[in-house]
This record gives sequence, C-alpha cells and structure tokens, in this order.
Amino acid sequence: MKKVCTILALLFCQLLIFAQSPVERFVKNSLLENANISLLVKDLNANQILYKYRSKSAVTPASTMKLVTTASALEMLGSDFCFKTILTIYGKISRDSVLTGNLYIRGGGDPTLGSDKIGDADFLTKWVAAIRQAGINRITGRIIPDSGIFDDEGVNPHWTWEDIGNYYAAGAYGIAYMDNTCRVVLRSGTEGTTPEILKITPEIKGLIIENYLKSTKINSDSAYFYGAPHSDLRIVRGEIPANKPEFTVKCDIPNPATLLVEHLQAKLTQSGIAVNQKSSEVATSSQNLKVIYTHLSPPLSQIITETNVRSNNFYAEQIFRYLGQSSEATSNHAIRNIKDFWKSRGISVDGLTQLDGCGLSPSDAVSAEFLTELLIYMSKSPNKESFFKSLPVAGESGTLSNFLKNTRLSGKVHAKSGTISRVKSYAGYLETKNKKLVFALLVNNANGTSKEVVKKMEQFLLDISK
Repeated sequence: MKKVCTILALLFCQLLIFAQSPVERFVKNSLLENANISLLVKDLNANQILYKYRSKSAVTPASTMKLVTTASALEMLGSDFCFKTILTIYGKISRDSVLTGNLYIRGGGDPTLGSDKIGDADFLTKWVAAIRQAGINRITGRIIPDSGIFDDEGVNPHWTWEDIGNYYAAGAYGIAYMDNTCRVVLRSGTEGTTPEILKITPEIKGLIIENYLKSTKINSDSAYFYGAPHSDLRIVRGEIPANKPEFTVKCDIPNPATLLVEHLQAKLTQSGIAVNQKSSEVATSSQNLKVIYTHLSPPLSQIITETNVRSNNFYAEQIFRYLGQSSEATSNHAIRNIKDFWKSRGISVDGLTQLDGCGLSPSDAVSAEFLTELLIYMSKSPNKESFFKSLPVAGESGTLSNFLKNTRLSGKVHAKSGTISRVKSYAGYLETKNKKLVFALLVNNANGTSKEVVKKMEQFLLDISK
C-alpha cells in the first residue's frame, strides 16, 4: 500500500509540474527564487503577449543594452552611414612642395581606424599618398590631432574602477585607433612569482606599467589593468598561468590620437616626406583649413554586426558617443538624444535608464517591455535586414555560439546576450515553422552560477517554442 501511495504522490507531483506554465516553471525554483527577473514574450505577427513576468520592471541588462545603441544608430544615421576622418592643412604649399604650416587629423569618431576587426588595414598608406598628391613633400610644422567632435571624458563615469583601464572598457574618443587596445606579452615563472613583461604591442612611448601580477595554477587570463584616461600609468594586478614562455593580456591605449600621429609621421618619413615639427601658427577656425583627404569607415551595417555578434564594447561606445552630437558629443547628450528618438516613435522610455552604449555599467537598467517594443519596431523598419543580420545566431555564431547548441532551437534564435557579474540576459527573435516570437529575458542576482542560469533560460525558450 505504501508503495502505491508513493507512486501516486510522484505522479501527482509530475502532474503539477506539467500543469505549470513555462513562466511558473522558470521563476519558481531555488535558483531564481531570490532573483530580480523581467520577462516578456510576444507573438511577433499579432503583437500579442504570450508570457510575461514583471515585464515593466527595469533591471540591469548588461550587453543587451547594445540592442538599444545599435538600433538607435541605424534609425538615426542609416545603415549606409560612414564615419569620416578628414585630413586638412593650414598654411601654404610652395613651388618646391613644402607645406609651411600644419597637417590636421580631424577625427569623426570612427571605431575602425587601425582596427583588427574590420576596416582598411593599410589606410595609412592611402593617407600618405593623398598628402603627396596634394603636392606636399615636406611639412615644416606639426601633425595635429583634432578629437573635438567628442568631449574629452573618454571613459564613461558610470563604469567601475575594476573595469577602467582594461581593453573591454577602452575610452571613447573623437580619434580612436587600433581598437584603443594594446597587448602586453608576459613570461610567467613558477607559482607565486611575478611574470616578466617582454613587450608591449604597439609600442607606446612613456607608458608605465606597474606590475603586481602573480603566476598561479589558473588556466585563464585573470589580469586586470587600472588607469585613468590620458594617463601614461597603468597598474596591473591579478593572476596568469604559471610557467608560460609567452602569455598575452590586453589593456587600453591611454592616448590613441597621439599614437596615430606618431604612426602617421613614421609612415611619412619612410615615404620620404619629412615632418620638421617646428612651431607653426595654429588654425583657429575650420574655415581656414583646406581638406586634402576624407577617409570613410565601412558602412554602419558592418560596424553594428561586429558590435552585436562579438559584443564589442569599444565599437558600441564609439557609436553611442557619436549619437550624442550637439555642440560636442557627450554621454549625456547621447542619453537624451536616444530617449527623445524612441519617444518620438511612440515607444515609452519609462523602462529605460541608459548610461552607456555597451551595457558595462551596473547602473544601466531596462525593462523586458522596452526591449520587446524596440525589437518589434525594428522588425518593421527599413533597416530591419541590417539589424537582424547583426544579431548572433544560437548555436552558430558570436556570443551565442554555445547557446541552445545541439537543441531544436539551434539556428532559430537571433538574439543579443548580456553578461556581467550577477547578470544574465537575452533578447531577440525566435522563429520556428509555426511561431515567430520576440522575447526579452533578463535575470539579476540568481542564487547559482551563470552557467546554471543559462540552462534555465534555454529550457524556458525550448518550452515556449513547443
């Protein structure tokens, strides 16, 4: 009799589980019982709510904030938009091809100059050719960088000190160069010893790195750089694997415009065009400058694909700051312009607190409702194809390459993920033979690990797609 009762009890429990909705199964478990969750799923065609849970609550989104940045950029600038970097001169060119004056690099916020992701890797050769074509074989003055399209803030003030100085938190400047990232090559010894710095690529004059790293048993990079924008001092702490002949870690470039000037000057010298760097009168107005070359970035559609597929924080911040143009581009202007744009499109921004472009700030907040409304809007936009193609594909590409892999939803979810400490989020589109869904699923402060939370999120999407 006891055996029969036990079997009946188990069957009853199973019936209760199956009777629960996908939302109840997701939120009512020990892993997520203390979590802050915002969830919304809509039928994309009917714009009908299918599942929701605290959908108006604004929670920390991490990198799903890039959806807001990239969608805003596409709508405000257009998918064919290109960033411009302009070479100008101030002064006179003599008959013997000497520019008595200065060469200016007027930055346009382009994230792709010298980038190892996309763009023209040989762009400096083209710049040298343009300078020669302008009739210049020698410059008596200097090469002067003009980063004034952005303010001089560089690093977002809402980021944490632990992040500032690292490659994934590189500053946003009117002139950006080489992803604003340098590589520090180390040689580690036995456990407990301090690794030796072998080289820094690119070489940065005046850069000082105070090295407090330790060689330990770990198998991954756990080095963190600390340093303020424009400062030549970087402090590195943390751990790297012991007994490695070479191990590379990355930090930000403190002054990318200065580095670009140095590289352009070296390229000119190699090509036989001398830059004497003598003091020369500085142009006080752009009206006095003559344009000799305009460098164009790849189109925005390609830039946002890199931003979303690889979750490129640096690209996102450059785009975000550019959207802040007024008298000069600032974070505060970007926040205002983005909110004003979506309000003008009939989407409530009550659930949006955007403080940066990439989602690195733990003070960012967004609701599942706002993200789904934005995604629905973009599904009908003239820019929908560019936006959709910019999203990673579950089980196949980018930051979603392992998400839902080897499940029936592999290849059927196009979405952006978000991960920082205590945060896991996904938002995007789910399409099967019978369903076209838009979803936003954001979880903060779960009781378990990020990997455990992802498993629950995967199961939720599998449940709603049946």
